Amino acid sequence: MKKKKSRMFLAAFIAIFSLISGCTIIEDGQVGVKKSFGNISDEPVGQGLVIQVPVARVVETWNVKLQEIQEQARVPSSEGLIVGLDTSLLFRVKPGDAPMIRKTIGRDYTTTLVVPYLRNAVRDVVSGYEVKNIYSEKGRKEIANKVLNYLRENLGHRGIQVEDVLLRDIQLPARFKESIENKLASEQRAEQKQFELIQAQKDAEIEVARAKGAAKAQEIVRSTLSDSYLHYLWVKTLSGNPNVIYVATEANMPLFKTVTGAK
Repeated sequence: MKKKKSRMFLAAFIAIFSLISGCTIIEDGQVGVKKSFGNISDEPVGQGLVIQVPVARVVETWNVKLQEIQEQARVPSSEGLIVGLDTSLLFRVKPGDAPMIRKTIGRDYTTTLVVPYLRNAVRDVVSGYEVKNIYSEKGRKEIANKVLNYLRENLGHRGIQVEDVLLRDIQLPARFKESIENKLASEQRAEQKQFELIQAQKDAEIEVARAKGAAKAQEIVRSTLSDSYLHYLWVKTLSGNPNVIYVATEANMPLFKTVTGAK
């Protein structure tokens, strides 16, 4: 009796262990792709606990969250100059298309499908632009939008939802970079000269204003001075000198004599 119970307990333990070990959990941001006897189901498996039975029912988990691919490329411009581009592609797998991607492409869909299209799009779009336009903010936005539209058109029906394309960095040809730096330096020198010219004009205006003010003041002084007033100022100045003695005369004209100290 005990042996029978032990066997039943062991069988139940093996069954529960097999059941637990054959389970997988599909989390948020994932879908399941079900294979049964080698055949891939067209319907994805949603979130939750999924029981797997080897060979008869196997479920693969697929990431449908936002993903990023960074690509570094050296592509020719319309002038034939080589430009370095660092590009980021933001995309996700459409949940309902995961089984189709598994059937037609496989799990390594990024290397097989997404990256080649990204490289081709960047090369084709950039080749239509001159280096100066690639370097400009307007040109970068146009290039990113054209690459984005190209990828959406060619990857959308294959189960890849393209979210955005970002041009993170641009490495210009050495010759063009040097010419840009020279141009910027020339512009800075021209701006400095323009500033100095404006400053000189302002300084000249200030000097002219000062000269006009001084001339006006002199004119006012000349128009208000008389011989009597000048004589008065002369007397007042001398009277303040302790070494000078004022002596009145009959004509009320001052008579001054310098006083020297006793030896």
